[in-house]
Amino acid sequence: MVAVRYQTAFKLYPYEKVADQDAPTPKRHPVVIVGGGPIGMGLALDLGKKGVPCLVLDDHDGVGMGSRAICFAKRTLEICDRLGCADPMVDKGVIWNVGRVYRDEREVYNFNLLPEEGHKRPAFINLQQPYFEQFIVEEIRRQQAAGAPIEIRGQNCVTAMDQKADHVVLEIDTPDGPYQLEADYLVACDGASSPTRAMMGLDFDGRVFEDNFLIADIKMKADFPVERRFWFDPPFNRGETALLHKQPDGVWRLDFQLGWDIDRAAELKPDRISERVSAMIGADVEFELVWTSIYTFRCCTMEKYRHGRVFFAGDAAHQVSPFGARGANGGMQDVDNLGWKLAAVINDGADDALLDSYHEERKYGAMENIKNSSRTADFLTPRNPAHTLFRDAVLDLVEHQDFARPLVNSGRLSEPCTYDGSTLNGEDALPDGPARNRPGSACSDAPLASGHLLDQLGGRFTLLAIDADVPAGLAGSKVKMDVVKVSAGDDATGALAERYLGANTSAVYLIRPDQHVAARWEVFDAEKVAKSIQRIVGGTAC
Repeated sequence: MVAVRYQTAFKLYPYEKVADQDAPTPKRHPVVIVGGGPIGMGLALDLGKKGVPCLVLDDHDGVGMGSRAICFAKRTLEICDRLGCADPMVDKGVIWNVGRVYRDEREVYNFNLLPEEGHKRPAFINLQQPYFEQFIVEEIRRQQAAGAPIEIRGQNCVTAMDQKADHVVLEIDTPDGPYQLEADYLVACDGASSPTRAMMGLDFDGRVFEDNFLIADIKMKADFPVERRFWFDPPFNRGETALLHKQPDGVWRLDFQLGWDIDRAAELKPDRISERVSAMIGADVEFELVWTSIYTFRCCTMEKYRHGRVFFAGDAAHQVSPFGARGANGGMQDVDNLGWKLAAVINDGADDALLDSYHEERKYGAMENIKNSSRTADFLTPRNPAHTLFRDAVLDLVEHQDFARPLVNSGRLSEPCTYDGSTLNGEDALPDGPARNRPGSACSDAPLASGHLLDQLGGRFTLLAIDADVPAGLAGSKVKMDVVKVSAGDDATGALAERYLGANTSAVYLIRPDQHVAARWEVFDAEKVAKSIQRIVGGTAC
């Protein structure tokens, strides 16, 4: 017999009655975040570190059950570095860069997601979502102790909302009964079924994929490599696909494609799942089931991510297939984008129009994720004979023909979004500057004698000067700005010069608080820098 053990939630913020519940009139909060999870808690941490008072309302009292998301990308870890919680994630997580693709039992293709050196963080870690959330909340507690204006209320369920011209009114239910509060801005991070979205009569536009997949997280002792292993048509799941990943605590993620017309109840029986697992890992390997689930998925998005004073982020705004790890990682890029913009408007007097760019940029990122995720799904589950013929031809060629390798699609794994065409992008006056760090892109990391470049960027606008003369600050600007001066000689590997200078001998980059490039020049020009900042923040911030 195989034992079945179910994980329980981490009870991180149990219900406590607060003064707002007995207030004679609703209290106004600058930012209310509906829903905890990694997205809601990540946004609260980002805002709190910037001094923006924020309140998280979660209908639960801690981290949910089950592994759920497990793959967290380098860009997410870089964001978490800026938030102060990446170290425990990487320490706990399983680091991997290599993936292997099999057809039947034969390896036909492998890849390395981080083939270059000089990055502080690995390409990916595998870490159960409960741990990821826990580490964010633990950092929130440290920031609260230091005075950050963050509040979390567990078992506070939003039941109704009414948007006014300059605020949002919320009805909230608790174990002690209902109460009201108000928010200058509301951010819905309440998941795929988003009650907030339903209350506003909003919906998704997208496509449901007609297939079922079984997740089986198991605990075992096995000498399998720490890699992403993916099978097309394996002997233990003929005609379908399968996936194997290692997680912390001796837990492994197994994913089986089941097809569309199945008996879900029968497939979820422990004995049936155990048969599938044993066929995959070997009948002599002992294991126990930790968490199981059958899912279908859709690739979809809201039309707009901003509705007046209400914003949507994470799965509440957009959904993709789990293949490619673009869900939670895309949601953390939402956090990265929205946090600094809210802070700029609330604390620094930036124009409200800056908040419109959240929808512009993150909808662009979501559509990029949906495109890649849909192509993966079509490769895994061909919709017609032509798609099947194409997939089989690619798999026939890939083992011996390099040109076919980019066509194999077992999941285009999450990458940082470059906001090409964004209205926030400024001048690109660096002749033949490296494309990877053009305006709109997330800054590449690079090694320095004192550590890593990204550790010196983020949180505020930054002027990055590489072998260029710049003043200590921008005269007359109300925008808080850091100046980071480095030299190509600070990096003996040459990565800094390659990634930021190209053929130039100097460069000046204007970096946004989310570590995305706003503009770049060969030399410093105070007027051009000031105009770039004014174009972004508008209002009274300059």
